[in-house]
Amino acid sequence: MKKITFLFLICSIIFACDKQKKETGNKPTVDTVKEEQTSTPSKKEITDPKETEVWDPEPKAISFNENNVPSDAIILFNGNDLEHWISTKDAVLASWNINSDNTMTIEPGTGDIQTKENFGSVQLHLEWKAPDVVEGEGQGRGNSGVFFQNKYEVQILDSYQNRTYANGQATSIYKQHIPLVNATKPNDQWQTYDIIFHAPEFDQAGKKTKSGSFTVIHNGILVQDHVEILGSTEYIGPPKNKPHGKGPIKLQDHSNPVHYRNIWVRELD
Repeated sequence: MKKITFLFLICSIIFACDKQKKETGNKPTVDTVKEEQTSTPSKKEITDPKETEVWDPEPKAISFNENNVPSDAIILFNGNDLEHWISTKDAVLASWNINSDNTMTIEPGTGDIQTKENFGSVQLHLEWKAPDVVEGEGQGRGNSGVFFQNKYEVQILDSYQNRTYANGQATSIYKQHIPLVNATKPNDQWQTYDIIFHAPEFDQAGKKTKSGSFTVIHNGILVQDHVEILGSTEYIGPPKNKPHGKGPIKLQDHSNPVHYRNIWVRELD
């Protein structure tokens, strides 16, 4: 019996060694793998800087006028008249006040004004100043707003040392996005807004296929960094996403005599 067991053990060892030898023989050696990797052709190294130069299309050159307005912009207010603006409530010519210093001032109670022309995605530049006399507090101090496509508001407010809800202060995307910082100057100084608005997109069935966005620079400071527009900026309730196309730019009469000047727009569509 011991002889049979010993013989069986010897056969098992011989079989295992033979199997291991076969498996090892099928595997490439380390040297073989290195040789195959070395023989694989590599990408050509770029040594000529011209190979990464792109010459066309060449960007169109623009120029600037004496007020630093780009030549491809539409001037919406230059201080002379309100020919580009109508009353939102009755579509007659806007009746805000034109001042001798080429600015305009909201005439409280006359209502919002909006552009005659409709726009899609745009770059908008405007300058505004809080009322000359500081009155009220919170939302009652120097309140106005600029609306895109009559639906999406970037807040205008005297937010200099004036606490209110954060998503309703100056440069907020009203009740949607709080500004990164408060860059508001005192009421005796002019404020600048440079706003990049990308309009939302809807399919033929009325479903939103792409959200819009805002980038806002206030007095040279980035305060909204490509934030998503969640829908219309509602005073009460959540944003709404009713399908629409291009629309006017609107300035709000919130019963405060806010001043405006140097308003121009560049279409991005």
